[in-house]
Amino acid sequence: MPDGDSTISQAADAVEQASNHPALDVLARAGFAVMALLHVIIGAIAIAVAFGQPGEAEPTGAIEQLAANPWGPAVMWSCVLACFGLGLWQASEATLRARPLPRRERLSKLVSSGFLAIAYTSVGLSFAGFAVGMGGDSSESTRDFSATLMATPVGLWTLVALGLTIIGIGIYFVVKGVRRGFKEELFHFDGTRRGRLIDSLGVAGHIAKGIALFLTGLLFVIAAAKHNAQESTGLDGSLKALRDHPFGPTLLVAIGAGFIAYGIFALVRSRFGRM
Repeated sequence: MPDGDSTISQAADAVEQASNHPALDVLARAGFAVMALLHVIIGAIAIAVAFGQPGEAEPTGAIEQLAANPWGPAVMWSCVLACFGLGLWQASEATLRARPLPRRERLSKLVSSGFLAIAYTSVGLSFAGFAVGMGGDSSESTRDFSATLMATPVGLWTLVALGLTIIGIGIYFVVKGVRRGFKEELFHFDGTRRGRLIDSLGVAGHIAKGIALFLTGLLFVIAAAKHNAQESTGLDGSLKALRDHPFGPTLLVAIGAGFIAYGIFALVRSRFGRM
């Protein structure tokens, strides 16, 4: 009779085999395509905001744009399925598929892919909210969340920890872009014109997204330091805060262009990424 550890190992093997099903890979690739589209729309909104136009430069703002088309509900539910599939795929990357890796790499994978699993699933929930008519202002939701958190005994420290975590993720994206760490996620096109273009998109996109995340996390820390939940306004608020600074509009256009570059890179990832 097999012992407990052997039974658990066999069960994990069975679940890992199920996670390798081609259907999940198809959903994950569709999820990357959805994220690509969102980043392109967010980038376009950020550029428009730099020139004084209205708009929410964040996922919910982009989702609202998609929901406004005549096929809105069908598009929303399709995106829900794709994002949930991508979230599940990242969860399997963080746990089951990371089992053969050395302990340090396994822990790194747990943190990075685990965070992405939560992020993609959250985007899927946002799509679901719009699909059932419950979409809302993400900045307002972020402020409400911060206010609720700050009302608890450990809320301030939790908000600081959240802000520092987002700052850390932003730094990770910048470093990943500078070091071209994203290249291991793709089939290589080194030495080709396509390869150089993909490389440039990956660098610009990761750095821009990293800067945006850094600013978002910084606002959470500032909100905690000032005991003012109104300071935490999420991605949209952090980008709009740049607009009032001397070189803010220029930086905002650069970040918007970077988001578009990241979106195109994510679209390439959906087609040529290693799964």
